[in-house]
Amino acid sequence: MHAGPAPTAVVADDERLMREQIVGHLKQAWPELIIVGEAVNGREAVAMVQSLEPDIVFLDIRMPEMDGIKAAQALAGRVHVVFVTAYDQYAISAFEHGAIDYLVKPVQPARVAVTCSRLRDRLQQKPEPMDDLLEKLSLRIGTEGLKPREYIRWVQASVGANIRMIPTVDVLFFRAEDKYTRVQTEGFEALIRKPIKELIDELDPKEFWQIHRSTVVRVDAITQISRDFRGKQIVHLKGSDEKLEVSRSYSHLFKQM
Repeated sequence: MHAGPAPTAVVADDERLMREQIVGHLKQAWPELIIVGEAVNGREAVAMVQSLEPDIVFLDIRMPEMDGIKAAQALAGRVHVVFVTAYDQYAISAFEHGAIDYLVKPVQPARVAVTCSRLRDRLQQKPEPMDDLLEKLSLRIGTEGLKPREYIRWVQASVGANIRMIPTVDVLFFRAEDKYTRVQTEGFEALIRKPIKELIDELDPKEFWQIHRSTVVRVDAITQISRDFRGKQIVHLKGSDEKLEVSRSYSHLFKQM
């Protein structure tokens, strides 16, 4: 375990945007935590932990060359492990009875804050090997498989006095407005009653990004990012004249700006 004064971590995920999202949320929830490395597969994660000796490693379960479970087995007892998974609540129930924490994709800031709080306490102790639990998880993945979460492809929304079925591929953005969530397409807008915090869990994180606690945008609808007079990042979308502000919690999505 790292002996420095500040806690350190490695983040391993084969998707660059997911790594950036996790790192961004960690910086918000735990500013003292130093991210010393980012790995794109299980073997690279193991090598980084062995050479950099971080306190914590965040491991995506499904990674090429070596999955997160096997990486955790290789590192058992040397580092505190947090798994990152895109699988549903039933599939991750195996984690809940062990000493391993987990984050569910799309990763939410509030859940990251809870995990960081647990890790602060856990760092006072040595990492546990957890061989039995890891073996059970490995067998479960190998024999049953973990089914990826299925994301919604349609939303049922009110347009005037009518109900329309709107494909998510047609949606430019969702935005919270009073008791409703506005669904904006190129041709019209509609309303649904589902709040953003519930909706974001049902949308594919590869297709939709949350840029504000009240706003979710379709990634391939983004044409450019600008800054206003306050220095705030502003998202511009094709087919819409609206300018959508990016909150500080999500500014890491456009960190090149």
